[in-house]
Amino acid sequence: MDLRFLGGAREVGRSAVLVDDSLLLDYGTKADRLPQFPLGDVDPDAVVASHGHLDHVGTLPALLSGRDRPPIHWTPPTRELALTLARDTLKLRGGTLQCPFTETDVKRVTEVSETHGYRESFEAAGYEVTFFDAGHIPGSAHVLVEDGDTRLLYTGDFHTDDQRLVAGTTARPDADVVVCESTYSDVDHEDRRTVEQRFVESVRTTLWEGGTVVVPAFAIGRTQELLRICEAYDIPCYVDGMGKRVTEMLQRYPAFVRDADALRRAKSHARFVTGRDGQRKRIADQQAAVVTTSGMLSGGPAMTYVPEVRSNPTNKVAMTGYQVEGTPGRDLLETGSAEIDGRMLPVAAQVEQYDFSAHADRDGILDFLDDYRERRVLVNHGDRCPAFAAELRADGYDARAPDLGETVTV
Repeated sequence: MDLRFLGGAREVGRSAVLVDDSLLLDYGTKADRLPQFPLGDVDPDAVVASHGHLDHVGTLPALLSGRDRPPIHWTPPTRELALTLARDTLKLRGGTLQCPFTETDVKRVTEVSETHGYRESFEAAGYEVTFFDAGHIPGSAHVLVEDGDTRLLYTGDFHTDDQRLVAGTTARPDADVVVCESTYSDVDHEDRRTVEQRFVESVRTTLWEGGTVVVPAFAIGRTQELLRICEAYDIPCYVDGMGKRVTEMLQRYPAFVRDADALRRAKSHARFVTGRDGQRKRIADQQAAVVTTSGMLSGGPAMTYVPEVRSNPTNKVAMTGYQVEGTPGRDLLETGSAEIDGRMLPVAAQVEQYDFSAHADRDGILDFLDDYRERRVLVNHGDRCPAFAAELRADGYDARAPDLGETVTV
């Protein structure tokens, strides 16, 4: 097999790996002030998507802008999430260079979509492909690709520990080569129960003092995780942005969440924001948690809430996800200011960061890879891929970190 790394190599974002110029694994967008897309023009015979996050499926409709119509294979939730993201991108950036596809392209996605469950093998571009639960978000998958000679395992994003929304992955399919994500290869996640308790105590303190807590959160996975926490601890909360649609959609796929009844209760506990008649500004004065997109403050209703709460030190902005360098969320954590609607605004409200990551940490990645000690490991999807690959080599692995645009023969 020849693997060409079109994105996600030595970086987080725009994941895309082309197998033998035929089978494309993911086709994402890198979040930044100006979005970045995978390298070059590709014409695959088929596409397989590991999960429905922007950095893995955000550019996918652009593959259908020409004459060819490659089938797209994914789990049912990943299909729904990818279409939700595509329509949101059209709404925010359609008709500009920051959106590489059209409404017609998105419609074509629905026409070529083929969905599969976990451990159900299928054919794609002449390969046998199997999905395994990756424990990242609902519908996320490890992708096993077999050509009769080589078994390639593309991990996508994965987590080995349980979250409230999904259980951690236990799948370890046999493989000759592993393309492994490394987002948190140098981080040890704090115990999730401890993180939850600190978050809950902080929110309760702010509400008791009369403040509001804005909780920027990724619409997919993180929003639902936080709604479950708020319901479990009886924290009054609102949910705004794309997370509303995603929460409703996930209820249609109970087999892909850990506890469908608990998700239903969490949805009933939260109050959904319509955004009409100045509702958001009124909510910003209430003693409640507001779980809202976007998770990196790069758009969405968060752009209304943060300016409304920023001047009062009693209020709080609780960041709950990874902040890509160059995003307003990263700026806020590092400088106490963020660019919102073209203005750099200082934030007097308290700013806190909580590690609710849906990725495996260093121990989780090493535990996963321990089953592949005798196999070849290609490290991707991380800010320190070469360093982590070197650490693996020092521990006896055959590991390396491909360069962006490089082709690796396995």
